[in-house]
Amino acid sequence: MSLAIAHLPSPNHGPRRGAAAPDMAVLHHTAMERLEDALARLRDPAAEVSAHYVIARDGRIFALVPEERRAWHAGVSFWAGERDVNSRSIGIELDHPGPLAGAPPYFAPQMLALERLLADIMARWGIVPSRVVGHSDVAPGRKSDPGPKFDWRRLALRGLALWSDADGAGRRDDPEANRAAILRAAARLGYAPPADAAQEAALMRALQLRFAPHALGAPPGPLLAARLEEVAEQAQGPAPPA
Repeated sequence: MSLAIAHLPSPNHGPRRGAAAPDMAVLHHTAMERLEDALARLRDPAAEVSAHYVIARDGRIFALVPEERRAWHAGVSFWAGERDVNSRSIGIELDHPGPLAGAPPYFAPQMLALERLLADIMARWGIVPSRVVGHSDVAPGRKSDPGPKFDWRRLALRGLALWSDADGAGRRDDPEANRAAILRAAARLGYAPPADAAQEAALMRALQLRFAPHALGAPPGPLLAARLEEVAEQAQGPAPPA
């Protein structure tokens, strides 16, 4: 079934650099109260930001930048050795106020529209689930979207992203061993290796946002280590011997 998509062209785009085709999708939230304000900003030349698509709370889809072009959505970012994520990705903005106090979960019509659009994009460009990521994944510490209320598990059940329900049961609560396991698995997935303690803290928060939002702010432990290892294995197969 073809998607009904409204076209609202943005001037904010350019040629993809060094990438023949996009092989990633990056999910965002607008962090604005009104859809109209988000659409205006993403089409304002002075703002110098854009995305390929915006999905409204009622499920309407707006196309702003052609998929063949480089939209300006990821900013300073990194994934799997690539520092120009914009050139490798399709950017999708979800109309949502963000992880503010009292903010609701993402909206049912919006999630359904995202699933349909994402499945279409992934099939068209050959994008694999391990390369469907959030803005917080490619810019830990700098960005937190789509945030702790986004349902990654739902996407994973439809083959559109990665997820793990591992609970860490039976795993030793050894802080250093779990830290090392988390960092190894994160590097295998594509996260930027942290250069210092501040970057490591930002990375751990990004991993909790994505894979253990209910534990956000708690010390990373067996559950996060188990989930990261399982997800890394989904993406790349068993880890090599330590």
